[in-house]
Amino acid sequence: MSRIVRARTAHLGPLANLMASSPLLVSVDGDAIIGFAWAISTRALDRSAYLRLLLVSEEHQSRGVGAALLARVEREARAARCRHLVLLVTKTNRRARSFYERHGYKHVGDLAGFVRAGIAESLYLKSWRA
Repeated sequence: MSRIVRARTAHLGPLANLMASSPLLVSVDGDAIIGFAWAISTRALDRSAYLRLLLVSEEHQSRGVGAALLARVEREARAARCRHLVLLVTKTNRRARSFYERHGYKHVGDLAGFVRAGIAESLYLKSWRA
């Protein structure tokens, strides 16, 4: 029987192997990882890629790291013949919403309680097909 626990250092290797089955990109500065992006390609939603997570360390935010990661995710999605990239952002996260809008993502709608009760997520989409 499986159980749910908080991730520990010992879990990082197996977790990385699991995540590597989908494109996992890291931004590095020397030996330090300063950000990462994780996306999956799917046939759902008219062959969309889904950006599961884009994270940049606080001290490296607003320096182009997130934009570079997002651009690379988009290039890889296109190379995988995806027609769109979709993502969810917590509706109250104005900074992230503004970031994606500046990069050409359109707000599609809000999903109340989709991830967690009492919290709305906003769905964003960027398409490459004509």
